[in-house]
Formats: sequence, structure tokens, C-alpha cells
Amino acid sequence: MIKVRSLTEIPEFKDAVRLQQEIWGFAEVDVLPVRLFVVCKKIGGQAFGAFDGDRMIGFCVALPALHHGPGGGMYLHSNMLGVTDGYRNAGVGRLLKLAQREDAVARGIEIMEWTFDPLEIKNAYFNMERLGAVVRRFVLNFYGVTTSALHAGLPTDRCICEWHLTSERVRAMLDGKPLPRGEVLARIAVPSDIDQIRKADPKRAREIQAEVSRQFQEHTRDGLAATGVERTDAAGVYLFTKWES
Repeated sequence: MIKVRSLTEIPEFKDAVRLQQEIWGFAEVDVLPVRLFVVCKKIGGQAFGAFDGDRMIGFCVALPALHHGPGGGMYLHSNMLGVTDGYRNAGVGRLLKLAQREDAVARGIEIMEWTFDPLEIKNAYFNMERLGAVVRRFVLNFYGVTTSALHAGLPTDRCICEWHLTSERVRAMLDGKPLPRGEVLARIAVPSDIDQIRKADPKRAREIQAEVSRQFQEHTRDGLAATGVERTDAAGVYLFTKWES
């Protein structure tokens, strides 16, 4: 049985560093170090691990943050979540996110954010359909080009995922009810074989990424939010609607 608990000890933080290299293949320069986990826990952040017996098979880490500008407030930025091969598609990621939510709500924090690659439709479906998060902002090359083979040398264009922890959408998700969604006003399609395209034809992959990024910037600039994802054999399709928290 998989159990999730807070990480508190240096050996556990070292395990999380090991998992980063195992999951993403990062070079040392791109790995979140033990020091960050230590500081994170000291300043009100989160570090959770998922365990199969004594073995850590997944982890997540979040840092406290402040929104800029008028009306800004505190939120948690979920910086990284990973699950090792052999335990994916088993609900481990959702267990980690729900642990983050429970801890945040208990402390009066109502918003968590993180980034994800818009080309990763599986992640997008998880974020929006399984957690009830939405996307209203988009950033080009957020992390720069990394050493991970999974990123295939592409710019790290990223959706900013907003998880409004006590919203109607998230409450519906927790109750197993359909997520509320307004009229679909725009769509963006990503080919379902994008992973193969990235490996076989990097130039075409970059062209697809650039077009997806252009459309995301256009729709979010127009005040729309990506609030859902449909999947077919041919593509994953983002659904854009009007949305307010």
C-alpha cells in the first residue's frame, strides 16, 4: 500500500534528489539540491514523499510565494512532483497533490500554482480533469533549455497551473462530481504522438510547440482560461472558457 507523508530528514531529502536524476535524467546543475529541501521546510513550504514500504517512489516540493501587484497574496508554488517508473498511472501523483492540498487548506492557504509543459497532454488532463485546476497564464521558456532528455532540447514553454483549493471546481472533484464548465470558446489541439515527433523530428516538434504557445498566449491574453482537456486517438484538445474563481 502506498503511503504519503511529510519529509523531514536529510536522508529523505537525498532520496528526493536521487529520484530527480532517476525520473528526469537531470545533470547536477538542474537538480533541486538537499539544501533547497531544508530551506523549504524552514520557511513554510512543503515536501512530501510517497512510499512503498520503506522505498520512496515519488515526491513533491512546494515553496511559499507572493503574487505581485494589487490584490496579491500568499500562495504555494509547487516546484516539482515526480513518480518513478513502475508506479506511474497508479494514482501516486494524485495522492501527493491531495496531501499538499490538505496541508495548505489547514494553514489557510487557498491557492497553489505550478507549471507544466502544454505538449504533455497526460499531465494537462491530470491537472484539469483530475484535480480541477485551470490555466490563465502562459510563459515562454520558463526554465531555459535544460539537460533533461525528456525535454528534447526544446524551450521550456509552460502553462501556469492555478489550483484554487476551496473552489467549486475542486470541491466537485473531491466529491466525484462532474467539474463545472462554461461555454467552450476556443480549442488548442496537440498531436497525441508528440513524444515520437520530438524524438524523430525535432524541427517539426519545435514548429508544433511554437504554434501551441502562440495560441495559448492569444487565448489567455483575451481573458480565456483552459479549464478542460479532451483526448482522442489523434490529439489532446484544450478547452477554453470564461472562468472566475
